[in-house]
Amino acid sequence: MALAAPAAVLGTPGAAAATPAGGRPGAGDAAGTLRVAADGSGDFRTVQAAVDAVPSGNTEPVTVSIAPGTYREHVEVPAGKPYITFAGTGGSREDTVIVYDTPSGEEKPGGGTQGSTGSATVLIDADDFSAHGLTFVNDFDEAAHPGIDGPQALAVKTTGDRIRFDDTAFKGNQDTLMTNSPALEEISRVYISDSFIEGDVDFVYGRATTVIEDSLIRALDRGSDSNNGYITAASTWKDNPYGFLITDCRIVSDAPDGTYHLGRPWHPSGDPDAVGQVLVRDTELPAAIKDSPWTDMSGFPWEEARFAEYENHGPGATVTPGRPQMSDAEAAEHETGDYLAGSDGWAPHRS
Repeated sequence: MALAAPAAVLGTPGAAAATPAGGRPGAGDAAGTLRVAADGSGDFRTVQAAVDAVPSGNTEPVTVSIAPGTYREHVEVPAGKPYITFAGTGGSREDTVIVYDTPSGEEKPGGGTQGSTGSATVLIDADDFSAHGLTFVNDFDEAAHPGIDGPQALAVKTTGDRIRFDDTAFKGNQDTLMTNSPALEEISRVYISDSFIEGDVDFVYGRATTVIEDSLIRALDRGSDSNNGYITAASTWKDNPYGFLITDCRIVSDAPDGTYHLGRPWHPSGDPDAVGQVLVRDTELPAAIKDSPWTDMSGFPWEEARFAEYENHGPGATVTPGRPQMSDAEAAEHETGDYLAGSDGWAPHRS
C-alpha cells in the first residue's frame, strides 16, 4: 500500500522488507520511510504530520525517522495504523525528544478534563508499534500549578498489542508510563528493554502485560521522610496471570532510606476484577525501598493482589515477612517469554 506522502519518502523499490515491529528496524530499511526534521530538512516538520501521512488500514512496516531535536507536540498513533516504528537518528536517545506538558486535570475547551488519555504526550492505540533512540517526556510542573486538581501527567500511554520500546527514555512525575489495553478482558503486551523510566507516584501502571528488562528505573525524591511514592500500580485482569515483570533491572533513588513502595493495587472505578500482578526479579533495589514495599490503594489491600519478588539484590532487597517471594518453580513460569508469548508466540526479546 502506497503511503500518502511524497514519493521521496518511500523505501527504494525492490528493497528488502523491514524487520517486523517485534524486531528493530532502523531508519531507511523499512518498506516506507518518512523523515521528520524540525528544521524543515525532512519530509515533515512534526512527528504527528508523518503519522497522519500513513494510510488507515496500513499493512506494511513504516519507519518514522526522526532527526535530533525537541518536538513539543502531542502525538497520537491511532488503532487503524499498525506497523509503525519511531526511530530517533541521533547519537543517543537523549538527542531526540518528544515532549508536552498537559496534566490530567487540565480543563478541556468544551468542558471536562483531559484525563489520562488527553494528558499523554504520546498516545499509541495501534498494534505492532515500536520505538528506539528516543526520549518521551511530560514536563508538567506540578509545583507551578497548585490549582490544578489532577496532576497526573503521562509521557506515554499505550493500548495496542505487541508494542516494543528499545533504547528509549520515559520521563515525568506522576503516571509517567501507562501500558493499557482496549478493555479489561483484552490482553495487550508491551516489551521495554535497554531503557530508562523515571517518576514518583504510580509511574509504571495499567493493565497491559508488560515486561521491563535490562533497564534503569529512577524513583524520584518528593521531599518526604516517610513516603515518596510508588513505582507500580497494576490493574491486571483477574484471569490474566501476567501483569508487570521487572527483570534484570536496576532501580535507583535519591529518596531517603525506606520511603519508597514497589507498588500498590489499582482497581479503576473500584472494579474487583482488576487484580494487579507484579513480579520484580533479579533486580537491584536501592535503600529507598521500604522493608514492606507493597501497600493498599483505595480500600483494596495489597495482600489480595498478586505481588512478589524473586532473587533481588542490593540494600533495598532484604527479605522480610511483608515481602512475598516466589519459589524457584513459580519463577520458572514467570520469565520474559511466559509474559509475552500469548497465543501467537510473540518473542521480541529473542530478536
